[in-house]
Amino acid sequence: QVQLVESGGGLVQPGGSLRLSCAASGIRFSIAAMDWYRQAPGKQRELVATITRYGNTNYADSVKGRFTISRDNARNTVYLQMNSLKPEDTAVYSCMTTWGSTNYWGQGTQVTVSS
Repeated sequence: QVQLVESGGGLVQPGGSLRLSCAASGIRFSIAAMDWYRQAPGKQRELVATITRYGNTNYADSVKGRFTISRDNARNTVYLQMNSLKPEDTAVYSCMTTWGSTNYWGQGTQVTVSS
């Protein structure tokens, strides 16, 4: 049974930082590509960052230079380091992986950027 569990969200002031974690189980994590998505109220879900099994990364233009995705295969965990946060980064952040042709999602973690 595939399970993704996010943590690390919270309330942060503009310009601040947060690190999100997504712990995976039920998959061979080391060969899985992992994605971080976000969805703000009233907006479509947005792909924020991707990391391949080889460690190659890709980012949405809106977060390039501020967010960093990384993975720790020993811990079956993918991270999203978010720096220089802006109010428009406020959203529910979720991790996702495709395994056996099925997309699996975590429950999401709320990130609120506000003074």
